[in-house]
Order: sequence, then C-alpha cells, then structure tokens
Amino acid sequence: MTVSTSTSSPPRKRNWHSLQASETRLAWGLISPTAIIVFGLVLFPAFFSIWISFHQVTLRNLNDVFHAPFIGFDNYRSVFTDFAFKYHNLLNMGAAVTSVVYSFLATIFTVIVGLIAALLLNKPFRGRGLSRATFLFPYVAPIVSVAFIWRWLLDPRPSGVLNDLLMRLNLIHMPKAYLATRGLALVLVIIFEAWRYFPFAMLMILARLQAIDSTLYEAADVDGASTWSKFLYITMPELRYIVGAIFLLRLIWTFNKFDDIFLLTGGGFGTNVLPVLTYQFSFKMFNFGKGAATAMILLLALIIFLAAYILVVMRNVEEA
Repeated sequence: MTVSTSTSSPPRKRNWHSLQASETRLAWGLISPTAIIVFGLVLFPAFFSIWISFHQVTLRNLNDVFHAPFIGFDNYRSVFTDFAFKYHNLLNMGAAVTSVVYSFLATIFTVIVGLIAALLLNKPFRGRGLSRATFLFPYVAPIVSVAFIWRWLLDPRPSGVLNDLLMRLNLIHMPKAYLATRGLALVLVIIFEAWRYFPFAMLMILARLQAIDSTLYEAADVDGASTWSKFLYITMPELRYIVGAIFLLRLIWTFNKFDDIFLLTGGGFGTNVLPVLTYQFSFKMFNFGKGAATAMILLLALIIFLAAYILVVMRNVEEA
C-alpha cells in the first residue's frame, strides 16, 4: 500500500507593489474624502445630537460638553410638558399638533394645485413653454426674497399692499395684521407653502401625463366618454403612484421645514412647529439638551413617514 502525501504550498504574501494592492489603495484614497465628509457632517452630528438629548447641556457647561451630567429622559419629559409643545385649543394647538396640521394641509394643497397646473400646461397652446417657466418661479426663487415679498404684501401698516388695496375698495376700514392674527396666520403660511412648492408637484405630474398613451384617450372619445370620465378613469389611475410618491415626499419635507415659517412669522401667533421649537429651545433658551430632544422627536416622526413611504408607495410601484 502506497501512501501519497501532499504538501500544501505556504500562502503567498500580497505584494505591496502588485496591481491588486495598488487598486485597493487607489479605491480607499478615492472614497476617503467622501467618507470623512459624511462622517464629519452627517454621522457624527446625528449621533452627537442623540447623545446630547440625554444630557444636561447649557451655556454653563458648553465648553466641557463631553462631561455634561446624564439626566436620562428628563429632556424628553420637559419637551412633552412644555407649554409651547402641548395642545391647548384650536387657536393654540401647540407645536406638535400644529406641525401635523400644517404639514398635511400644505401638502394636500401643494399636490392639488400642482395637479391642476400640470393638467393646464399639458394641453398645447401658444406660449406654453413660457408659461411653464413662469410657473417655476416660486420654486426656484430664493426663499428669503419670496418670504419678504409676502411680508411686504401682508404688512400690517396702511402702506401694506393688501391693506391698501382693501381700504381703497372700502372692504376694510382699518389695516389688519394678517400674520399676527391667530388662526389666520396659520392659514396664510399653509397657502404660502402650497404656492411655493406646487411647481415641484407640477413637474413630476406633468412628466407622467406626457407618458400616458394617447390611444387610451382616443378610445375613450370613440366610446363617447366625457372629459370628467376620462380624467377619473384614465388620468387618475395613471397618476396614482406618482401622486402618492409626491404626497409622502412633500409631507416629509414640509414636516421638517424651518425657514418658511421662521421668515414669515418667527413661529408666533399659532404657527410654531417642531423645527422652529427646536431652534427656540437651543438658540433662544440655550437649553441644547432640550433642543436635541425636540429634534429627536421630529426625527422619529420623519422615520414613521419614511416607513409609510417605503411600505405603501414603493411596494405599489414594485407590484405595478
């Protein structure tokens, strides 16, 4: 009987100057700047905010923040019991309820106005290209400029555009402070949000409208279908996925919006929302732990919206 023995060769050491090693070093070198930026500007601030929300961080210990005392969920309890956060009545709903009402109503009006604009601009007419460009103005204009134009239009002094116009028409006898009236101020910021962001919905819906097969409408015309029937049974079924995606995306972005309300009202007169409340706790009261806790509550709400987007819209798209 012969026994064969096989000797395994020792593993070869990777040559530092080999082509594979050079490609590996090149890959790490190329992704390192992006990785450092993402870590420094996204990951570290996110985890640091979570850490701060469980510690007592104020101006007194801001120079030694990593030794701030741990207080557990006290910051979160302080936010939930704060007068500015809690619901009181319809004219003072608190930041939490106001954020939900503001986000949902502004998103609904944004989608509706965007749908109407897309349907109008989808029809051929002279100057359609110029009209489309004009409709994009609210979306592409800087937020600071359009916000201050609206503040000028709604100026509470007699020289304000709306006050002057209504007084000339004898519809009012005294100038009104529109952005300083509870209830009306919230309605106006919702209208502003819908006006500013309807071009986004219009562009997305218009792109889908132009992809609908025209033979569907021709067949409906042969069958004698009315305009409303064609819209109800052809247009809307073709638009349901894109409208759903726009609604949830705009809802997430609006819920996280800070600059629009801050520039118009500063969060006063019943328009305080969670992003503005986070700013007030952090940079007006200088209670950074409480501000971070408010931001984490806002983050949790956004995660819920994102989960709804993934479960509802993305699943429907895959099934289609």
